[in-house]
Amino acid sequence: MGRNLIESIMGAVVLVIAGLFMLVAYNTVSFAPDRGYELTANFLKVGGLQRGNDVRIAGIKIGTVVDQSLDPVTYDAIIRINVNEEVRLPVDTVASIASEGLLGGAYLQLKPGSATEMLAAGGMIEQTKDFKAFEEQVGEVIFLATGAGN
Repeated sequence: MGRNLIESIMGAVVLVIAGLFMLVAYNTVSFAPDRGYELTANFLKVGGLQRGNDVRIAGIKIGTVVDQSLDPVTYDAIIRINVNEEVRLPVDTVASIASEGLLGGAYLQLKPGSATEMLAAGGMIEQTKDFKAFEEQVGEVIFLATGAGN
């Protein structure tokens, strides 16, 4: 009888801990849809950019990558992003794919331009810089350092 009581108490403790874990997880994760507006940008290469990655300006998160698809005509990668509603971007904003380091994930880096006209919801970021893998960058440095670029 005592053994069944101990097992019952242990089971109850496990269930309480699991319930607390679920409560913390529920309060941490936001299930509300992102408030903001959607923009698109086309790239030849997206590297490791994936749905859910950050969109940043000066290292500060201002949005999220919502989706990526392939243009059936040009075969460009179409990236859809959601930008926080309080952030307004000029039409000459430049989008580039950056990496957090050698082993870090990718994110979409935005560099706002100086135009007075702002991108509207559903607009397209026209100026993009394609992803360059670390190996490509090292290759370019070696190419230039050896004088082969002259």
